Amino acid sequence: MNSKRLPAEWEKQRAVLMAFPHKNSDWADDLQGALSPFIRIAQAIAYAQPVYIICDNKEHISDMFCSTRNMSFIEIPTNDTWTRDYGYISIKEDNAPKLLDFTFDGWGGKFEASLDNELNRTLHKKGYLGTTPLENIDFVLEGGSIESNGEGTIMTTTACLCNPNRNGGLSKEEVENKLETYLGAKRVLWLDNGYLAGDDTDSHIDTLARFVSVDTIAYVASHDTSDEHYEALQKMKTELERFRTIDGKPYKLVTLPMPSAKFDSEGNRLPATYANFLISNKALVYPTYSVPEDKIVHEIFKELFANKEIIPIECSKLIEQGGSLHCSTMQIT
Repeated sequence: MNSKRLPAEWEKQRAVLMAFPHKNSDWADDLQGALSPFIRIAQAIAYAQPVYIICDNKEHISDMFCSTRNMSFIEIPTNDTWTRDYGYISIKEDNAPKLLDFTFDGWGGKFEASLDNELNRTLHKKGYLGTTPLENIDFVLEGGSIESNGEGTIMTTTACLCNPNRNGGLSKEEVENKLETYLGAKRVLWLDNGYLAGDDTDSHIDTLARFVSVDTIAYVASHDTSDEHYEALQKMKTELERFRTIDGKPYKLVTLPMPSAKFDSEGNRLPATYANFLISNKALVYPTYSVPEDKIVHEIFKELFANKEIIPIECSKLIEQGGSLHCSTMQIT
């Protein structure tokens, strides 16, 4: 019998995929400022595992690093930098690694994405993934929209996966059938509430709630009743409290603070969230925003990931373009 499984992020990774800003991307107005956090993220990962860096000029980008150990610089054209959403989704099929290339449509047609949608096939042809098989799938699915506990439970949001701009607006049951077929999902936990102002993803789960172990979920909460997110996040908390593990027990829930509000030059609120962290082989790499809550969440992560190095990266520049740290990375298992 064919068996499929979507590994949890904390499982052993072969590499992490990133795509760097370039002069033809939305980062063009401050390209040097945009490259800085991407370089720091890559360095934080590369000290313990390989990083594949997609870029427009590998000599120019590699010269920006003090050390390029564990880094491969690969010239492939891209529209944008958010590899979490268009990079490979790694599964295990009969316990062997397999790469899935889902359709990426720029978060429901909001942005041009034709180059990003070609990236996985182009990279695979270059041989960086060895003989690992690649399956192209005619179904829109972004990596940031799904969370796996590694044992068949997938957590997601209705605002994204049931959105009419993704696959014509499928029902929960229809989506669950797809996740079972492609990812081996045994069950799906749906969040109907929760959002971030300034978010273009239609409430990706990796901005709101994350598995940090098989039976533990870290989630964003607001304790400020005047904050526009307060009511929706309270409803989301209630949903999380109702979730049960495969054994019928409540999940252990860990609250992540909502960062103090950040705004762009025109006064629009930016989607700052601490849920957008990356679990790598040796480290927990998380975004900071130069706000008081940065220190609070650092202590939370130290306790949650006692066996990993805790590495903060200032990501205020990233949220100017609607994403954060996790969005800019995709692990390959």
